[in-house]
Amino acid sequence: MKKSYLILFFFVIIKFILQYSLISSEYELHRDEYLHLDQGNHLAWGYLSVPPVNSWLAWLIKIIGGSVFWVKFFPALFGALTIVVVWKIIEELQGNLYAKILASAGILLSVLLRLNMLFQPTSLEVLLWTLIYYVLILYFNSEKVKWLYLAAVIFGIGFLNKYNIVFSVLGIIPAILLTKQRKVFAQPHLYGAGLLAVLIMLPNLLWQYNNHFPVIHHMKELAERQLVHVDRFDFFKSQILFFIGSVFMIIAGFYALLFYKPFEKFRFFFWVYVVTIALFVFFRAKDYYTIGLYPVFIAFGSVFLDHIFENGWKRFLKPVCILVPVLLFLPLYQVAFPNKSPEYIVSHPEKYKKMGLLRWEDGKDHALPQDFADMQGWKELALKVDQEYSRLSKSGHTLVLCDNYGQAGAVNYYSKKGVQAVSFNADYINWFDLNKKYNNLIRVKEFSKDEDELKETGPYFKSSKAADSIVNKFAREKGTVIFSFEGAKIDINKKIQNEIDEMKW
Repeated sequence: MKKSYLILFFFVIIKFILQYSLISSEYELHRDEYLHLDQGNHLAWGYLSVPPVNSWLAWLIKIIGGSVFWVKFFPALFGALTIVVVWKIIEELQGNLYAKILASAGILLSVLLRLNMLFQPTSLEVLLWTLIYYVLILYFNSEKVKWLYLAAVIFGIGFLNKYNIVFSVLGIIPAILLTKQRKVFAQPHLYGAGLLAVLIMLPNLLWQYNNHFPVIHHMKELAERQLVHVDRFDFFKSQILFFIGSVFMIIAGFYALLFYKPFEKFRFFFWVYVVTIALFVFFRAKDYYTIGLYPVFIAFGSVFLDHIFENGWKRFLKPVCILVPVLLFLPLYQVAFPNKSPEYIVSHPEKYKKMGLLRWEDGKDHALPQDFADMQGWKELALKVDQEYSRLSKSGHTLVLCDNYGQAGAVNYYSKKGVQAVSFNADYINWFDLNKKYNNLIRVKEFSKDEDELKETGPYFKSSKAADSIVNKFAREKGTVIFSFEGAKIDINKKIQNEIDEMKW
């Protein structure tokens, strides 16, 4: 094995060690992870908010045991593979070992550590964006058509993973048209590759058609509730913070693409960045949608920096440049990750508050960062639902109906009683099992919505009560109430079906 690959292997191992050490044992899975894991129990060619690839990974996680170790394994793996692909890009650009180490340090100690903590489609998305750019470099270096077809396969898989990858192509096409590389559009195999990509995407497109294109409804809802609040100044500030230790590499990459002769054939990549960022800004996209853009520019920048540091006094800047990502990462390590107990954060709020990490989406400061609070209270919820479920199930089938997907997914993940909770929220609206005749109901209600539940639902049952609630003071779900209704006086199944029909309509 080459010495360079031993060093690459070292970076991969460090990546896994860091990912598993950044989350303290006091924290559980994040609310979004529960939904993605539950999709693995309901395999389909599409879901209300995401395509199917992540559900296939969830199914695989379930097959190999479903433990937290495996939940965290795949995002860590995709992050490690992103480092590997950047390493290979630098090889293709004729960069040497120093450039590879510099870029790997920049990728390792970046926002990807945060991104790769959670089981979501985003980690694979960043890898696939980087792979597409790598394959484009391979094609323009060799002009072998096999790389066009491979790019099509990667794009097709990327589309089945997260629709945002469409922006990568929307950035690439006009960027290539602006440079001499536009001759690729005269290559017939480009259109054959495009057809291959469509064939890979087709099952999901048909699913969207058959389900009345829920992605359009989801995007409208996202635009109305979240994207409309995106601040463009904050968007650009995040672009700097994402790879704070590698900003100088990215800037060097931009410069090299414009003025460094060996990179002339890749100049279109500069315009890829400009066009893609412009599209994201125009559509008020979330800041993290852009993360997949940056690894390739870190690769270009590291090769160029190695070239200009090659002779004279500038050689002494080489170790300094490698230290920059490390030194800028250390302060972030202390606050940006759930590697401190909730008690520690509550007793040391100053540095968290200073960075705005205690500010939630409601505009108020809380005891923990919102993401950290979203990793608390779920086991407690599942345990208390299990206890009431065991009692009620003696008198017939019991439906567990939750307010949101986090509650439903957490109950299903942690339940020891085989509970299959549902919700009218997210994909759960499609997962009700109405083949069972329900006699009882467990209603999990958010604290702010529970005031009249006994008055509203109680009359439909022989007995009703507030059975328990979430008491974990650090949980975002603190105060969530578990209502228990026994002995239905009405047809629960029919009422639920009517609710589903109204919501879908």
